[in-house]
Amino acid sequence: QVEVVASGGGLVQPGGSLSLSCAVSGNFFTIYDMGWYRQAPGNRRELVTTITYGGTATYSDSVKGRFTVSRDNTKNKVDLRMNNLKPEDTAVYYCYANTVSRDLRELDYWGQGTQVTVSS
Repeated sequence: QVEVVASGGGLVQPGGSLSLSCAVSGNFFTIYDMGWYRQAPGNRRELVTTITYGGTATYSDSVKGRFTVSRDNTKNKVDLRMNNLKPEDTAVYYCYANTVSRDLRELDYWGQGTQVTVSS
């Protein structure tokens, strides 16, 4: 079984910065894409960023230039550095991992979610 654990959420003032971390462990062969979604109250879950095994990152237009995603394949971790935070960034952030199982099936896993609140 695969476990995805996110951490690093909290309260930050507008214009501030915050970092999220995510660790993936368990039974899998490799991880293709990793990244982050977020969901604000009353909204649909929104893709924030994704990063490939080789380190190619994509971002939603709303966070481009402010957020930076990185991953460490030796530790099966993905991090998200969030700069110049805005109140509209307030949401629960979910880490995901697109894995390949040992029998070569593509399986997606999600973290538990971590709250990010941007407010003065």
